[in-house]
Formats: sequence, structure tokens, C-alpha cells
Amino acid sequence: MSLPVDYQSLFRSLPDLYVLFGPDGTILDHTDQHVASALVPREQTVGRHVFAVYPSASPESERQMQESLDFVRTHYQPHTLKFRYDLERPAEQGGGTEERHWELTHYPFLDAAGELRGILQHPQDVTARVRTERERAPAEAALAEQRSFTDFVLDTLPLIVWTALPDGTTAYLNQEWYTFTGQDPTADLATLDTTRFIHPDDRAAVMSTWQRATQAGTVHQSEYRLRRHDGQYRWLLGRSAPRHDATTGAITLWASCATDIHEQRTLVRELEAGVEEQAILIEQAYQVSRDARHQRNAFYELFRQAPAIIAVVRGPQHRYEFVNALYQNLFPHRELVGRTVTEALPEVVGQGIIAQLDDVYRTGETFYGNEVPIALERTAGSEPQATYFNFIYKRFDDENGQPAGIMCFAFEVTELVRARQNLDRLANPGMSAPA
Repeated sequence: MSLPVDYQSLFRSLPDLYVLFGPDGTILDHTDQHVASALVPREQTVGRHVFAVYPSASPESERQMQESLDFVRTHYQPHTLKFRYDLERPAEQGGGTEERHWELTHYPFLDAAGELRGILQHPQDVTARVRTERERAPAEAALAEQRSFTDFVLDTLPLIVWTALPDGTTAYLNQEWYTFTGQDPTADLATLDTTRFIHPDDRAAVMSTWQRATQAGTVHQSEYRLRRHDGQYRWLLGRSAPRHDATTGAITLWASCATDIHEQRTLVRELEAGVEEQAILIEQAYQVSRDARHQRNAFYELFRQAPAIIAVVRGPQHRYEFVNALYQNLFPHRELVGRTVTEALPEVVGQGIIAQLDDVYRTGETFYGNEVPIALERTAGSEPQATYFNFIYKRFDDENGQPAGIMCFAFEVTELVRARQNLDRLANPGMSAPA
């Protein structure tokens, strides 16, 4: 047995907002949910024109809605608009107006002959979404400004800065990369092979250490030559550090930067080669002239003119016999010659220097120090400062082949080390500055 269908009750109980208009805009009926949302009871709406029931505080809102209704009347096609249409709040609900934002779609309702019988309105109240977007706008503007500022800083730095995905795939390159290599900034990163700019002799080593770092999630640092836009290969110091997810610990990003150290590296290599050569020449000169006073004076004159920090200490107590001007300039407030290293430089006791001198004096094995930090009191009463040296300790013997003393040849590389430390801090902002 079929049951009669109460279409009006069915329409009113639809779980959404719908209003049925006559062709002229008279309200014929609307769903219960629309009645609740529109603030006016059904008995005050049915049979009245929509603009009489829901007058807007804005004539522009009424005009937009009227144009949408006219479109449906003219074309018999659905029409959608998004607009603000504030509603008057009934006196029993406090009066005044209530801000509302809507997305309306009007559908034509045609009879069997294709003539317009009415218009079905489907309003969606998007007020909450609009307010959320409006409240979010200042934060998004601030974020956009922060991004713009970050891009400006990254593109202004005299460093090549890039980021990579967890697997090592390049995700971002700053302007300095394109300026250095001469590449097109609009090129697709997905097809850009940055490794082809690395010197062929350095490429395999760099890629090997980079692969190990990405697999182990450790910091990667290397020196390598990169081809500049003019074809010259320049030495760079590059460093990459992983960023970990705070919850899972998984790598989410690699942050990297590289700085041009070509001049510093070339200078250090030349000076180190010069120091090595000076050490050989001075040792030869010392062996030849040790028994002749005038020859020893010539030997010391060679020391004084050498472009290296040079000192001679004698005996197992390491008593200063000679220091050249560059060595003395490290301690302008102290008398060194005639005093032991321990007496003259008490701050180095406990830093391993005395033990190293003892070892070279005992074994005769030359010691090579590379970028060794030594805390020195450079001026009277000052706090010891970390100073970095590349140096050689070489023993010399007396005429009987017994240990006589140690010659020290050094080159200060503090500025180069500081440059590397600054690069480290740029690649890993969380690192503390060195003392």
C-alpha cells in the first residue's frame, strides 16, 4: 500500500537552507533550517517579497541579489553570487543588524511547458569562513612580509645559500648562486644538475661525503672548487646541516651555505710552503753555522727576515734563545729571551704545548700543528684569547748528535678559522658563538 507524500513537509525538513520564490520574488516557502538561520519566523515571510522580509542595510547588496534573480528569469539558467547581505535582527532578539556573508545559487523552477514557475534559492551562510579569513589576513600579511624579508637577506648575503629535501635534492638556491655561476634564475630546479659545476677532480669526493651525510643525518663540510661564470674554478668552503622534526626526529630539510675562500686558501698554501722551505733552509744554515759566532749571527738575521713566526728554545726546559720580531709582537709586554716557555708564557701550561715540546725534544720527531687554538694573553692584564696557528716543532742536535733544542716555525691563521666559524653559524643558527 502506497502512502501519500506530504511534499511540503518533506521540503521543510530538508537538512539545508532553501527558499522557494515565485517568479516575482514572493516567498512561497522555505526550509526549517533557513527559518532558523534567517531570524524571521515563517508566518512573517510566506506571501511577502524577499526584500520586504529581509531588507539589507546595503542597497548594493539588494542590487546584486536582484541582478542574480533577473538573470534566472531571463535565461532560465542557474546563477551563483558571493556577497555580503546583512540581516535586520528582530526586536525580540535585540534589534539592530547582523553581519552575514552568503554564497547564493538561484535555480529556475519550470513547468511542463518550459515556463518559469518559480526560483529556488540555495543560500550558504559563509559568515564564519569570511570572518576567519579576515582575521587570518593580518597574520598572512605578516608572514608574507617575513618571507619577503628573508628572501631579501638571503639574496643580499655574499654567500651561496641553498636548501635540499631530505634525500639531498636541491629545493632552493639564492641569488648568489645564479650570480656566481651565471645560470638562469628561472631554470627549473628539478632539472638543474648543480654538481656539474664542481671541479672534476673534487666532484667524486664531495658527492661521496655528501651521500654519507644524507644517509647518516650528520653535518657535511668540505672544501672544493666551483666553476664561476667566467670559467675560473674558485675554492669554496661549504657546509650543510640537517633540520630535524621536533617530534619524530626525522630530517625535514638540509640548510647549506658556501663561501669563497679562494684567496685565503691560496695564501695559506703559499705561506705554508714558504714556512716549510724556510724550515729546511734554516735547519741547514743552523747545522753549518752552529760552531761559528758570525755565522750564527747571519743565521739569526735570516730568522729575523723570514715571513714567519720563529723562535728557538734550548735545552729540556725549553729556554728561549731567540725570537724574531713577528714572534715577539705576539707578546709586546713580555721579555722572552733567557726565560723558559713556562716562565714566559704561564697561560700555555695545561694547553698541551709543554708536553708537545717535551715529546719533540725526547723523540726527535717533527710535529706539525694545523689550526691549533692557543689561549694567549696578548696584552698585559687581558683575558687570554684563542689564537690559531699552523706551526712546526723541529728538534736540532749538537755536534755530538745529542738533543740541543727546538726550532718553532709558525703562521697565524686566526682570521681563516674565524671565517669558517662564521660560516658554521650561518649554516646552523642554533650554534653558540665561540668564546
